[in-house]
Amino acid sequence: MTKNPMKTIYYCLLFLLISSSAFAQNANINNFLVKEGLLKNSKLAIIAADSLGEPMENINGVYTFTISGFTQHIKFNDGVGNLPMQLDKSSFVYVKHENDKGTHSKLLYVYKKDGTLNPYTINSMWLVLFPLILIFLAFAFRRLIIIIVIILLVYVYFNHSNGLNLSTFFETIFDNLKKAF
Repeated sequence: MTKNPMKTIYYCLLFLLISSSAFAQNANINNFLVKEGLLKNSKLAIIAADSLGEPMENINGVYTFTISGFTQHIKFNDGVGNLPMQLDKSSFVYVKHENDKGTHSKLLYVYKKDGTLNPYTINSMWLVLFPLILIFLAFAFRRLIIIIVIILLVYVYFNHSNGLNLSTFFETIFDNLKKAF
């Protein structure tokens, strides 16, 4: 009795395909919340959420996120993944996740006081509107030009000193524009 080698290869490939699909991630993260970690150790936690902001507890596995320009592989258990990095001071944090359904990102300002973290989500349109409003006021009231230039310089310095560099600034704006269209 001779074996057919093609039949053996076919069965091996079929077995590998079935076994690998059993371990694949079956849920995408299309929305997420960022909160302080439960251990209160100056670390943030990402909570997978649905479109209404309700936590999704069926998310398990390792997902890739970009945190302020650094790629991190975050392990999710019951919809919660803890970031490995600690925050020493208040700063901007840009969290981005890409999957088959697109890019999902959030810009946060994490305020640290007395060891607790308070993340505030920032709409990136305000990053554009605030300077535009100041420039409009400078053209409308010529006497305010020096004051407005000083305010713009303080605005740029505050953003840069708290971790929002120019590349992240433009990346958040372009990601929001992609979502809008």
